[in-house]
Amino acid sequence: MDEAQFEEIAERYRDNLFAIAFQYTKNAADADDMVQIALLKCYQAKKPFENEQHIRHWLIRVTVNECKRYLVSPWRRYTAPIGDYAETLGFENPEQSALFFAVMELPRVPVHLYYYEDYSVREIAETLGLRESAVQTRLLRARQKLRQKLEGWNDD
Repeated sequence: MDEAQFEEIAERYRDNLFAIAFQYTKNAADADDMVQIALLKCYQAKKPFENEQHIRHWLIRVTVNECKRYLVSPWRRYTAPIGDYAETLGFENPEQSALFFAVMELPRVPVHLYYYEDYSVREIAETLGLRESAVQTRLLRARQKLRQKLEGWNDD
């Protein structure tokens, strides 16, 4: 892969990979690191990618694996809580802040891949190493959990 191809791939997928990594790490700096590692591995990959879908799937899989590796590392003990990051976002009203925290409590990677990346349940299961029924259950529970949170706001 030459530099021009790599720059195009990095530009195209960087934000999506960051969203996935942030959902795992809950820390912008660590998410950036995970994306950089995944992109570096892409640049150094010896075998050619078959097509655009193969690149996308491969990058997501590598990002997820790097995040999982990070989560079990001793460095994880030294991260700031999600509340510290939320304070830097500057929400305009309390509802936006509450929605942010409600969404952050969801099983975000399956939700992100399904709703934002347009992956099928089967593709998510393959990417995350889960059974399809487990992915469907996580998506169902995420929708139920968010629905309960939103209904709670309407009651106030």
